[in-house]
Amino acid sequence: MGTGYAQREFAAGTFGSASAHPAERMRPVSLDGWSPLWTGLARVGGLLGPAERPATDPWALLRGREHLSPGWPHEGRVSCPASRRLLADGPRFDTVVPPGGYAWWYIDATSADGACGLTVIAFVGSVFSPYYKLSGRHNPDNHCAINVSLNGPRGSAWAMTERTARQVDRARHHFSAGPSSMRWDGEALVIDIAEFSAPLPYKVRGTIRVTPEMVCSTAFALDPEARHRWHPVAPRAHVEVAMTDPGLRWSGAGYFDSNFGDEPLEDGFADWHWSRAHLRQDVAVLYEGRRRDGTPFDLALRMDRAGNWHDVDQPAPAPLPRTGWLIERTTRADAGFTPRVVKTWVDAPFYARSKLSTRLFGENVDAVHESLSLDRFRSTIVQGMLPFRMPRAVW
Repeated sequence: MGTGYAQREFAAGTFGSASAHPAERMRPVSLDGWSPLWTGLARVGGLLGPAERPATDPWALLRGREHLSPGWPHEGRVSCPASRRLLADGPRFDTVVPPGGYAWWYIDATSADGACGLTVIAFVGSVFSPYYKLSGRHNPDNHCAINVSLNGPRGSAWAMTERTARQVDRARHHFSAGPSSMRWDGEALVIDIAEFSAPLPYKVRGTIRVTPEMVCSTAFALDPEARHRWHPVAPRAHVEVAMTDPGLRWSGAGYFDSNFGDEPLEDGFADWHWSRAHLRQDVAVLYEGRRRDGTPFDLALRMDRAGNWHDVDQPAPAPLPRTGWLIERTTRADAGFTPRVVKTWVDAPFYARSKLSTRLFGENVDAVHESLSLDRFRSTIVQGMLPFRMPRAVW
């Protein structure tokens, strides 16, 4: 599976391939057996084990200090007992984020007719915040935001206002930043948005309900030291959108994941390209990029209805046209197929999120795709532009 990661063994079996790739595959981390949680979200984020399990370093599993097989990290294997109590406890928003680090919870969705798109991201230690960077990143909780992006023929909206620690409340199943919040109600994640856009200050208000249809209990280390970790929490979900400003109401298929890090994102990566697509039975997630040290990484997963992940060969490379800000984009598709950008939902100087029409694993599908240039993000010009789209509320 790439250099040193040829096979990966888990309690539920072995998924792997002997095929060699020039890029290093991301190291999987089994989250089974840690707690009755919906939940890799909390396990990745630093949740201690359940009461019957002795308390240990909550980061140990991700850092490779516990339950390690011989040869770690070269073979990247972790074994833990399996657990199926995944929906019992809901997500955890009280994750401890270390100085310099970050956490985010990401939801995207498209309407059933394909006309509308939505992204919501809740940040602790907002990775793209110029204020967090200027502060020295000593206090992640003093730099939180709930970002919402809506796109559709009857109205679009964008809001991302950063809040101070005085305006943030993070508890086990609740996270609020100013007037906006996320909460787990026992069955679904309920998101209440009450924001103003920037630079033009119009209202962005409404409620979004995310009901998981499948849950994945495995996280993946994005670098050999596991300083950056990604967890596809609910790769398939049903999302209901009821916005009053702008007046939008629709429902459709969605996706929910989370990322956690111990250092600034731009210290770990130069760029990446990510996409997800809902197949008839599975969910496909494709992830690739370059780390800051120049080493490439890649991952191709198919996740079944039971939440089990299957590591598969990456489809063929497929270039995409550059964005309006000249960000390079690339994706993967079945050999001989040329993907098409249906709509670029977010076109920023260092980041783009788009809807693609593509073909993966023999199926014609729509995919949500993003390209991120952290080299561009680090530039002085881009840093000077950010406050106009990402204001900071200090009152």
